[in-house]
Formats: sequence, C-alpha cells, structure tokens
Amino acid sequence: MKIAIINGPNLNLLGTRETDIYGLQSFEDFLKNLMEKYPNVSFSYFQSNVEGELINELQRAGVECHGIILNPGGYTHTSVAIGDTLAAIPTKVIEVHISNIFSREEFRRISYVSSKAKAVISGMGLKGYEMALRYFIE
Repeated sequence: MKIAIINGPNLNLLGTRETDIYGLQSFEDFLKNLMEKYPNVSFSYFQSNVEGELINELQRAGVECHGIILNPGGYTHTSVAIGDTLAAIPTKVIEVHISNIFSREEFRRISYVSSKAKAVISGMGLKGYEMALRYFIE
C-alpha cells in the first residue's frame, strides 16, 4: 500500500513554530517513527509553502497512491484550487489538522478543502496523521 502525506505551508517548521499549539516534535522525526511502526506501508512525503506545487503533488499522488493524507495548512481557508484538485483526482484524501481549527480564529473555521475530502481529523495533534493512515490500512 502506498500512502502520500502532503503538508502545506509552514509545516516544515513543526517543532519550533508555536510549540504551544503544534508541539515540540519535527515532522521528520514523527514520520520516521510512523515509518518504523508501519513497515508494510510505502510512504511518500511532500511539503511545500507554494500552492501550485501542492496541487501538482496532489495530482501526481492522486493517480499513484492508494490514499492521501493532506494537511493544507493555511491554504485550507483560502484555496479553492486545492479543493478543486481533490474533486478531480480519484484517490481518497483525508484532511488532517494538528490543531482544532474550529476552536481558533473565526477565519480558520472556513475550509475550501473539507467538502472534497473523505474525512477531516482536527485537533488530535500529530496523532491525527496516524489515525488517517489507520483508516486507509483497515
């Protein structure tokens, strides 16, 4: 099984960025642990701060992978284009947010992505990625 994890803007700063919200662990360390825990899963990982690059990667993974775990970061609240991409690809996508976006600023409660995703996991920290992975495995 091949699973793509795609992270949007500023998620490359996990472990150092707003640690009271996002925690102290880098995504690279988290991913390493996830790969060790699930050795039968083939992972691809991509992070970009650029919307068009995320769209290109979603299109690629949308035909090559069995599932996509997507954290669009701040583009959740602004990108009609990422939502349109999810609607255009055949692979199921689970949208993940480390923080509970619904308990934060008002603008974060709007998502142009969620209605195109199979499911949304929000507020479970990095564990949300593993929860999404388990959905695809099971």
